[in-house]
Amino acid sequence: MTLSELAQTLGATLQPGTTDPEVDITGVTGIEQAQPGQITFVANQKYAALARTTQASAVLVEPGFPEIATATLRIRNPYLAFAKAIELFYQPPAYAPGVHPTAVISPTANVGVRAHIGAYAVIEDGCVIGDDAVILPHVVIYPHVRIGDRFFAHAHAVVREHCMLGDDVVLQNGAIVGADGFGFAKQANGDWYKILQSGPAVLEDAVEIQANACIDRASIGETRVMRGAKVDNLVQVGHGSAVGQNTLLCAQVGLAGSTTVGKNVILAGQVGVAGHCTVGDGAIATAQSGIPNDVAPGKVVSGYPAMDNRQWLRSVAIFNRLPELMRKLRAGETS
Repeated sequence: MTLSELAQTLGATLQPGTTDPEVDITGVTGIEQAQPGQITFVANQKYAALARTTQASAVLVEPGFPEIATATLRIRNPYLAFAKAIELFYQPPAYAPGVHPTAVISPTANVGVRAHIGAYAVIEDGCVIGDDAVILPHVVIYPHVRIGDRFFAHAHAVVREHCMLGDDVVLQNGAIVGADGFGFAKQANGDWYKILQSGPAVLEDAVEIQANACIDRASIGETRVMRGAKVDNLVQVGHGSAVGQNTLLCAQVGLAGSTTVGKNVILAGQVGVAGHCTVGDGAIATAQSGIPNDVAPGKVVSGYPAMDNRQWLRSVAIFNRLPELMRKLRAGETS
């Protein structure tokens, strides 16, 4: 594909600079690793200076980006365009319809048309799975699960009994949907009595759960991840929690039981939220924040206990100066 053809395909405006518009583009990569014949992107001003030195044949940038010698493809959302460009050059494995002879499918299960069922996959009694499913090796679907169309489950994903998944749900390797919530009651003799986790986990349409993340089932009621939400690797969504539409839970986020997270929220890596808290729509918590109380809609919070991000930045700046301030204080006391 030539550079000019790529610009047309992506809907970008080409400013060729010193680059031949008919140069062949063979792939996409990061700005520091890019070589001639590849394209890259700048979506963060932190990397803007690298656009002047990159070896890439072209750079995807916003319309107002300064002119550079290298060709630019100017488009409103260069990161999204970069994602679409990857699809033009990389073809993931294709999975033809069919059932591997080692797969075990209950005679009472109902699997839609054009399904691909991989080796040693297990689909148990009473399951209903929609059309065009791809279920890769060692996936286990427990009894009475309901799943919509275009389900894609990578190897070793598990969906537990009575859980409900919408259309276009993706489970990455080792994702667990509907494992028991962490519920135990203290008995008179000090032993813990396990609370039966009777409520299903529900994933709405276009939810993706990434590798080794866990969406726990509820003791009563349900745990729900709403349409378009994305859950990163090693995330824990506790029993009875609700995660809003188009929310991002980044790596190692932990939601304690009965947490409510609104729509369009971003919880960055290793954020922890205490049980029964509510995080409002559009809120952002920066990495490693600890949230012991409710967060208002639209707030940006940091630190532990989580506070307004600007206040936290000022506090950290003061904290870093504490030794100096202590020396000055002691000097004042002795003068």
